[in-house]
Amino acid sequence: MTKVLIANRGEIAVRVARACRDHGIGSVAVYADPDADAMHVAVADEAYHLPGSASGDTYLDMDALLSVAERSGADAVHPGYGFLSENADFAQRVIDAGLTWIGPAPQVIRDLGDKITARSIAQRAGAPLVPGSDGPVASPAEARAFAEEHGLPIAVKAAFGGGGRGIKVVRDLEEVEDAFASATREAVAAFGRGECFVERFLDRPRHVEAQVLADGHGTVVVVGTRDCSLQRRNQKLVEEAPAPFLTDEQRTRIHDSARAICAEAGYTGAGTVEYLVAPDGLISFLEVNTRLQVEHPVTEETTGVDLVREQFRIAAGEPMSLAEDPAPHGHAFEFRLNAEDPAVGFLPSPGPVEHFEAPTGPGLRMDAGVRSGSVVPGEYDSLMAKLIVWGEDRPQALRRAQDALAELRIEGVPTVVPFHRAVLEQDAFTSEDGLGVYTTWIESEFAAEFEASEHLAAAGPAGSRTQITVDLDGRAVRLGLPDALYAALMHGGGAAAGAAAAGEPEGPGEDAVVAPVTGALVAWKAEEGAVVGKGEPVAVLEAMKMETVVRAHRSGTITRQQIDEGATVQRGQVLATITD
Repeated sequence: MTKVLIANRGEIAVRVARACRDHGIGSVAVYADPDADAMHVAVADEAYHLPGSASGDTYLDMDALLSVAERSGADAVHPGYGFLSENADFAQRVIDAGLTWIGPAPQVIRDLGDKITARSIAQRAGAPLVPGSDGPVASPAEARAFAEEHGLPIAVKAAFGGGGRGIKVVRDLEEVEDAFASATREAVAAFGRGECFVERFLDRPRHVEAQVLADGHGTVVVVGTRDCSLQRRNQKLVEEAPAPFLTDEQRTRIHDSARAICAEAGYTGAGTVEYLVAPDGLISFLEVNTRLQVEHPVTEETTGVDLVREQFRIAAGEPMSLAEDPAPHGHAFEFRLNAEDPAVGFLPSPGPVEHFEAPTGPGLRMDAGVRSGSVVPGEYDSLMAKLIVWGEDRPQALRRAQDALAELRIEGVPTVVPFHRAVLEQDAFTSEDGLGVYTTWIESEFAAEFEASEHLAAAGPAGSRTQITVDLDGRAVRLGLPDALYAALMHGGGAAAGAAAAGEPEGPGEDAVVAPVTGALVAWKAEEGAVVGKGEPVAVLEAMKMETVVRAHRSGTITRQQIDEGATVQRGQVLATITD
């Protein structure tokens, strides 16, 4: 293995490129149109263009990625996380092309990626489980029948999902149909497949997971545990290692069952076995992520193990560097730095990063995919970077985290940093007597109020570029220029200045229902001319792979704008009006 194609973008592509350099092998990046100036493009040894903006035309296009591997001479593929990282067909195509796939075997991905098959493997391995459907449910009616038999709440979950997408919790039988439809849409958008299953949902559980490494020589090691209970919309915001406040019996149960599940599945590479831990101590297997996790750095900081380089060793057929489970040293937190505004429901907000200044001090690590001058595109995930903080114990790590977050500066886009600062003031999270947070704690109990960010989302598609042809040493070359630069070159800035309106445009009136985020209109939820009550759903938008329900701000009769489902709308755009 001499050169690795990184089939991903953002901070994980940067992370893998740097691990390649540490390992003494070459790295190849790929980039879609909005990512032409992205950090991962500059960090990798080589970078190749994937024409287009949508994920399906770029980072999910298997033919395009394999073409880059051939053109660049890459002999291995690292998928990162998200996109095609848990796609068994892509893994197989990589192998069929004569390349090394840095991950588990395609059939293992298929078995564990199918949540129903994974449950069966976990049962054979003796792992604890809550009741769930025997296979994918074909309709909302089947999901409702399960709820009627086993009780509420239930979770409707994408059978081939991960990363918190394609999961909807149902607490009322009348909500089953909408939850089923939404989970299916999110699953198709994020993973290309919409099958869903249902299972009993544990109320107020912690999310605890085990990091596993397994090589082709029969060694399976649990590198440690993590707690990832601080989530919004089923997506993690803060993670820590090792998972605190577990009994010795619970920790042993998690280690042993995670090891047994991976052995039963014939696993190789890095993977994560996830569990829910109920308030009464009950442990229930959740799923296996057959890839590197976003939160892997906290495990690295508390064990000294470079998980990406271990992936390289295992993929090359070498034994991993570990022979047994390592004992953790100290405690570490990871704070995801998403371009989202906590003041308005963690709405994703793409746009330019005008200033990015990382904190300094002992025990700090920043895994970033942006820097000052970068752009967060609206087409992809909102994650910009991750702040990792290590301390000799949990209290010291918390104090260091407070200092680091106070020092951190990100300007140009809204971020979740105000939430991180606030949560470190919450006894439920910082108490030395136990962990009081759980997977829905943010929605259920977190009461801090935030001022809306002064930074607005970009008015147009982030990173839009114009393609022109230039003559370079007698050879025609296609060149992509940022739209603003193209306009300045073509018009000397005059056209842009001449386009300015004579006066400021009027804002939307008090009757207007406006889009809270730039994204696609997935579905209208209120019919034209219908009478709606305050708080009732009007429309569903999808932005940065997440769905947002737009609700009526007042009661009245709705008049919809002529916007077709599937069309792109801008933040602040009027979707409808509601009149008395």
